[in-house]
Amino acid sequence: MRTRPLKVALLGCGVVGSEVARIMTTHADDLAARIGAPVELVGVAVRRPSKVREGIDPALITTDATALVQRGDIDVVVEAIGGIEPARTLITTAFENGASVVSANKALLAEDGAALHAAAEKYGRDLYYEAAVAGAIPLVRPLRESLAGDKVNRVLGIVNGTTNFILDKMDTSGAGYSEALDEATALGYAEADPTADVEGFDAAAKAAILAGIAFHTRVKIGDVHREGITEVTAADIASARRMGCTVKLLAICERAADGQSVTARVHPAMIPLSHPLASVREAYNAVFVEAEAAGQLMFYGPGAGGSPTASAVLGDLVAVCRNKLGEATGPGESAYTRLPVSPMGEVVTRYHISLDVADKPGVLAQVATVFAEQGVSIDTVRQQGKDGEASLVVVTHRAPDAALSGTVEALRKLDTVRGVASIMRVEGE
Repeated sequence: MRTRPLKVALLGCGVVGSEVARIMTTHADDLAARIGAPVELVGVAVRRPSKVREGIDPALITTDATALVQRGDIDVVVEAIGGIEPARTLITTAFENGASVVSANKALLAEDGAALHAAAEKYGRDLYYEAAVAGAIPLVRPLRESLAGDKVNRVLGIVNGTTNFILDKMDTSGAGYSEALDEATALGYAEADPTADVEGFDAAAKAAILAGIAFHTRVKIGDVHREGITEVTAADIASARRMGCTVKLLAICERAADGQSVTARVHPAMIPLSHPLASVREAYNAVFVEAEAAGQLMFYGPGAGGSPTASAVLGDLVAVCRNKLGEATGPGESAYTRLPVSPMGEVVTRYHISLDVADKPGVLAQVATVFAEQGVSIDTVRQQGKDGEASLVVVTHRAPDAALSGTVEALRKLDTVRGVASIMRVEGE
């Protein structure tokens, strides 16, 4: 074993960063044995130096992150500050000054991953980011390495623990969205400002990263169709239950049947209770990967939190340190296919549409005519009426999303349709 330690700099010492530092200290001997050399934490960049950080030598604390990554003797920089800037500049500066990087920054990778990979390649460094997608769940490395010889056609999963907790509580307790969100906040699953989670931004960033790796093409967060869960109601959950389904916020990345394009989307969807993803409870994540040779693979586990995310960071740290000792680098960006990302309107899916309609003869015929004119086939219809008002629930067969959207617009123009109560896609057949 080499006795001279590999030097590590840590950017950020919040929930994840502090746990990384703790594990590096408490598991130092094991990490050294697994890497083949000891690792030494030589600096921790923070914004508030006066805060007490248990287990971290105050002499390591600095507010000058730029000077830390410019030292020239750092082997690996662990970036755990999040956001676009200054993280992007600090990472590229680390590459320029001889360090490889381990990051948990999904927003930056989804926005500017191509440029970061290019910088890593230019300077002969590693860029690893297992923790950016699904916490402790090994997912990035299996896609980049284990399935590198296979053809991945679909990635489908629950990649945000906060929204899964909220939807699970709505399903199991009958709570409304606001009540479930309040409980998630009280338990620490939701941030004070939950927008990134409940509006689907977090899941969309992860979908962009997964699609890029799975399909060997460049996908940015702006390419991902995004819908959140704020409009999901208790009535939607109840309607799904009557269909033998539950509601989940899904990230879906697919290769087109002709192999000439890909799609990436995040939105709530009804899935059958028989589907394995339906049983993913509370704040857990689960991702299905469908590959030609390997078939269906499922990855399941805690998708967030200090300890799970730190586990993924430390796994990357071990891999990068081993590469350093071997004077090699791991896999970089693979974007050789250069496949275009198709718009949501071209995605073929099913819909569950709930309408408030007049309770009188001929309404169903009018609604059915609209679907027929738009080229959308109806699978099932359920109608209930009382005192001149009725509800009509239509579940369609698969059709292009644009056709289904056109159908909804046409339905709104019917005099007999009082309103569109809810619209939701149906997945996981």
